[in-house]
Amino acid sequence: MMPYGRHSVTEDDIAAVSEVLRGDWLTTGPAVRAFEDELSRWAGGMPCVSVTSGTAALHVAYVAAGLRPGDEVVMPPMTFVATAATAHLLGGKVVFADVEPDTANLDPAAAEAAMTPRTRVVTAVDYAGHPAEYDALRELTGAADAVLVADAAHSLGSFYRDRPVGTLADLTTFSFFPTKTVTTAEGGAVVATDPARLATAARFRNHGLVRDPAEQRHPDEGGWHQEVHSFGLNYRLPDVLCALGIAQLGRLAEFRSRRAELVARYDALLADVPGLALPACRPYVSPCRHLYPVRVLDGRRREVYDRMRKAGIGVQVNYIPAYWHPAFEDLGYRRGMCPVAERYYTEQLSLPLHPGLSFADQSRVIEELTRILT
Repeated sequence: MMPYGRHSVTEDDIAAVSEVLRGDWLTTGPAVRAFEDELSRWAGGMPCVSVTSGTAALHVAYVAAGLRPGDEVVMPPMTFVATAATAHLLGGKVVFADVEPDTANLDPAAAEAAMTPRTRVVTAVDYAGHPAEYDALRELTGAADAVLVADAAHSLGSFYRDRPVGTLADLTTFSFFPTKTVTTAEGGAVVATDPARLATAARFRNHGLVRDPAEQRHPDEGGWHQEVHSFGLNYRLPDVLCALGIAQLGRLAEFRSRRAELVARYDALLADVPGLALPACRPYVSPCRHLYPVRVLDGRRREVYDRMRKAGIGVQVNYIPAYWHPAFEDLGYRRGMCPVAERYYTEQLSLPLHPGLSFADQSRVIEELTRILT
């Protein structure tokens, strides 16, 4: 089966990991800081904290945002369930707002309508790698004294109005799952524009430990002393995986270029296929596409999905609207809340897209899809 996404690991990546395995640090060592510094360079110089997954990054970001039980978090439903689940697990009330019909990103007008005096966080999701409308969303959160979070699991390497993802929101989260643009096998990161939020994130990902005597309540216990002032978790990304991440970030420009090349070829060769809508791109956005999401019209998505998979082409659907999951259904969320997102879901299909996809394999995807639809 041709996968819809796939990691790209070279001998240089393997050598970087092997070097750490032969060294003195498997975790909490110099590779962690080196990875965070290199990631910061891609995030417009904003400092970051690495964590064990994109889900952990969201959890840490909500903690850094000061989310408390009863606070509301406005977000779109076209996302993986972790965006909402991590807010709920902290006691937040998830409020779903509808999406733009062409990008599937959070619609600022819908977000504004969903906000109340209890709104603490607005979370945008850069669906498929296309940044959300951050200028409009920042106006909303600024007026409401809310925190703007960017779920940028899909959009590392993307730009919005010539500004890199990582500089657009108060807190930005990345994922380094194998299908993402850069991988650490499992891993994630949180970028913060506010040093206090960054410090909160760094502390929470390390059990909440306070090691600086100047910040301790009982600093005279001895050199071994450490304290926990508020509880955290072990979300530390180890040096072994950070070494892979450093090597991968060294190829991000290459990954970005290859993905853009494949996207342009899809755009050109699928432009006239009937019953198909291609992904939109705003003129002021330069996306690093994680997904190539087409929309199959006329109620044929299920048919096309089944026939493409039968032909050995691993198309995918991203995503079921988050509140359709039984866990949210059991909390009282009901279908019909976000009709634009629900319609988008019924048509959406992700075509294979990754740096290792050859033009020959891409042509096979295009030919099979065209044959089915014509």
